[in-house]
Amino acid sequence: MKYFNVAGPCFEGVHYMLDATERLHNELTELISSEQYFVIHAARQTGKTTLLINLAQKINLEGKYHAVYCSLENAYVTPQPEKGIPTIINSLQMDLDNYNMPYAGRFKENVDLGDYANALRFCLRNYCRLLDKPLVVLFDEADCLSESTLLSFLRQLRNGFVNRSIAPFPMSIALVGMRDLRDYKAKIREDSETPGTASPFNIITSSLTLRNFNKDEVEMLYSQHTEETGQIFEKDAVYLAFEQTQGQPWLVNAVAREIIIGQLKKDFSIPITGAMVAEAIQTIILRRDVHIDQLLDKLKDKRVQKVIEPMMLGEGQQVDRMSDDFNYVRDLGLIRLGADNKAVVPGNPIYGEVIIRTLNYNEQMSLQGDERFSVYEMPRYYKNDSLDMSLMLKDFQQFWRENFDIRQERFQYKEAAPHLILQAFLQRVLNGGGHVQREMATGTDRLDLCISYQGKKYPIEIKINRGKHSIVEGIGQTLRYMDTLGCTEGWLVAFDRDPSKPWDEKIFLQPENINGKTVNVFGC
Repeated sequence: MKYFNVAGPCFEGVHYMLDATERLHNELTELISSEQYFVIHAARQTGKTTLLINLAQKINLEGKYHAVYCSLENAYVTPQPEKGIPTIINSLQMDLDNYNMPYAGRFKENVDLGDYANALRFCLRNYCRLLDKPLVVLFDEADCLSESTLLSFLRQLRNGFVNRSIAPFPMSIALVGMRDLRDYKAKIREDSETPGTASPFNIITSSLTLRNFNKDEVEMLYSQHTEETGQIFEKDAVYLAFEQTQGQPWLVNAVAREIIIGQLKKDFSIPITGAMVAEAIQTIILRRDVHIDQLLDKLKDKRVQKVIEPMMLGEGQQVDRMSDDFNYVRDLGLIRLGADNKAVVPGNPIYGEVIIRTLNYNEQMSLQGDERFSVYEMPRYYKNDSLDMSLMLKDFQQFWRENFDIRQERFQYKEAAPHLILQAFLQRVLNGGGHVQREMATGTDRLDLCISYQGKKYPIEIKINRGKHSIVEGIGQTLRYMDTLGCTEGWLVAFDRDPSKPWDEKIFLQPENINGKTVNVFGC
């Protein structure tokens, strides 16, 4: 029986899968037939390896060209080109043999591996002389090569490319990884060193991105399970899975797998509902599977911080969308452009949630182990079937006043520390009894929170207080957020970062009643 795969490439007949080549089919066919060298880049676990394996198989079955898939991952541990280039050559020979390529055993024939600056070009040239059809090489994990090895690798491919009219060489080559060309160039540029012109790879106009699934494709993938087992995914389940994952392939598969195996224990008689999807998402977030852990380890990177921190604060003017840092974080899948194609938002709501939980995890653990925090327990705030959100935020004001200087110094993301500490406080108080939904986007100058508890919603805006105008603006933003959620009461938390201002001026409570709606403004 097939299953939803969350580890490694997908294989037909084993896994539920969509044809990865269909997401780039027309572009790939045209690039290969026109004998181009190109880049395919996409975030971690979006189906790149599956795409390349399928593409190599299709090309070989069609019989017009020879094609081989080769991962360069083994060369990651050999940063020196005198070791890295021979490692690449050895890997390529093994893969030629795996694909039953003609003359695979002669690939390294007569090569001088000591001449590492020419060895790869020598092997590819001589091997192409033996073949009866043009060769297509699909290099996976190309961006894992170290600077010096990568530089030598690219130079040899370039030299082979420009001399194809007088010496055989692969007809088409793909370099595939998480990075786009600009990151290859930035990675290898040391002083005057450069790979030379990019035009031999035709990468500037042919750098392709493997997109996520769209909603129809998520439905198609899930329907494969229905066809095999009879177990249906209800419409709200498919919608929620797409909305929360934004079609990120690993997450789409992980949600379905968690429900089918984790929740239902393979009882295929039970329909899959939206509530099951929501529960599966929370399990995945709290469990921090390898995919999420590897991705969020990037949050420690200063380049990532430069983009993520302004997004958390809503400060769009601090994000240079032409910068290598911005493009790097987007290529990682951590961010995307919103529906208006202007605001920068998390790659998907699940990533948005785990970004916050990762950044304030140590703070939550600290609160959990702090006996002084025991006064802030859930029963204190639960009255008449509702949360007393104003009492909770009053307690936070006092907590912030007493602890801000020590606690905010613990954060790498110091500008966002107040936002993170408040969210850790709320999460710790709720302690699994409620859910905090977060909405981050650049250009909004605030962070939206919605506390869901016992079926009721409590909207909160977090904002930096830069004066009276900020408060007036924040009230309007809170009212609009309340309208979106259908609530008549909301809360605005405004942090004043001016160290010269006394606490008695920073700490205040200011209820605002506007057209029958109440915004409770809490200064911190």
